Amino acid sequence: MTLLVSLHLFRWLCRQRSHSCPPGPLAWPVIGNAPQLGNAPHLYFTRLVKKYGNVFQIKLGSRTVVVLNGGSIKQALVKQGSDFSGRPDFTSFQYISNGESMAFGNSTDWWKVYRKVAQSTVRMFSTGNPQTKKTFENHVLSEGKELLRLFLRKTKEDKYFQPLTYLVVSTANIMSAVCFGKRYSYEDEEFQQVVGRNDQFTKTVGAGSIVDVMPWLQYFPNPIKTIFENFKKLNLEFSAFVRDKVVEHRKTIDSSTIRDMTDAFIVALDQIRDKMGLPEKDYVSSTVGDVFGASQDTLSTALQWIILILVKYPEIQVRLQQEVDKVVDRSRVPAIEDQQQLPYVMAFIYEVMRFTSFVPLTIPHSTTTDTSIMGYTVPKNTVIFINQWSVNHDPSNWSQPDIFDPERFLDQSGMLNKDLTGNVLLFSLGKRRCIGEELSKMELFLLTALIAHQCNITADPAVPVKLGYNYGLTLKPHAFSVAVSVRDDMKLLEVDTSQPSSDSQTKE
Repeated sequence: MTLLVSLHLFRWLCRQRSHSCPPGPLAWPVIGNAPQLGNAPHLYFTRLVKKYGNVFQIKLGSRTVVVLNGGSIKQALVKQGSDFSGRPDFTSFQYISNGESMAFGNSTDWWKVYRKVAQSTVRMFSTGNPQTKKTFENHVLSEGKELLRLFLRKTKEDKYFQPLTYLVVSTANIMSAVCFGKRYSYEDEEFQQVVGRNDQFTKTVGAGSIVDVMPWLQYFPNPIKTIFENFKKLNLEFSAFVRDKVVEHRKTIDSSTIRDMTDAFIVALDQIRDKMGLPEKDYVSSTVGDVFGASQDTLSTALQWIILILVKYPEIQVRLQQEVDKVVDRSRVPAIEDQQQLPYVMAFIYEVMRFTSFVPLTIPHSTTTDTSIMGYTVPKNTVIFINQWSVNHDPSNWSQPDIFDPERFLDQSGMLNKDLTGNVLLFSLGKRRCIGEELSKMELFLLTALIAHQCNITADPAVPVKLGYNYGLTLKPHAFSVAVSVRDDMKLLEVDTSQPSSDSQTKE
């Protein structure tokens, strides 16, 4: 043991004396710096910035990890995007979509084509096509009304209730309508089982996941092995759920009429596969799984924070209601076209994203070649952690970053400062930037505006409102209870906004 420790200290001292490698804290043999990460690795990394600067390295197990913070993130992901666009060979990534996930897959020539097709398809269903954009709006508003009616019923039955599970099912239903052309009831057991396991998924694939840096833990009985076995099971169930939907679509698809996003992916990806002469393989299921899984997890987490912050800061809830009331009368609900006239609503959404930074670190990257960053040498296949939290809470960029203040995003004329909103980092940057970013922002705008227009949300006075969270790929707030009341009457909530099925189809 003395020999091992001495050797380890000698290697560490040699590294510290070398200016070519990023600096970093002393690591323990075998386990590295894993114990120091604690329950909030992003905060640990942000503390290390003060000592080592925006680029430093740690050890997790036997693996060296370079952590990027602040300005080094844009340098790596945008200016040196190709060098930092890889994914590490983590054990957990091999079980997501049977190892064929676009989001978790490595950067290859096929992956670049694959991603480009997926990005254009998602854009067509958000900002790129007026007809599908309106259909998407209908999906969101219809589901939003269902959710608010459920909230009112739960309030009547229980007085105060926990909204988290309902928010997960609601946002999953929106993406189910977009991807598969159908929604599920809140009581549907299969749907609840498939979408209700985000916590376990995000804990396993988040930066600092123990099984990925110490894969030997999966080979003998221990708590990590049990968690990982459950993770593999939930991925198999989720993949089967999506694959069944794709098989159903292939049986009835008409390439001249696109019914939903799954149809669009089938047509686009099959054409590209045949054009490139690739073998017969189902690339559609893994792509739809990425879009459906990632978007509903991100959006449900965002909505959980939005509702928690509305009850934490009731004066902000009133301010949102006042702005929506000025723009939207009581004869209709908010629409996408109202966005330009509701700058405070958008400022509130950007401040929720900045303040909570609920995706604190991106999915881990890796280097695709020997490279350097900020004067430090980084070898090929080095694991890279991107600390988005450090950007969103950098006091040199934000005045009082730990205070929730939507007005920081408004200029002197009260309009949204788009230069400042561009500094919020939540959907990553560069070649790995989230392809569903615009779709997500549209959905959050519509749901936030609808909630402000229709409801009052209050907290249980017996339980103080706290902003604590559980760490994972997304930061999920601890359970909390609310009551929901209608502001005016239920007329608009009772009106069905869903359109005839023909409206959800797009001519090629």
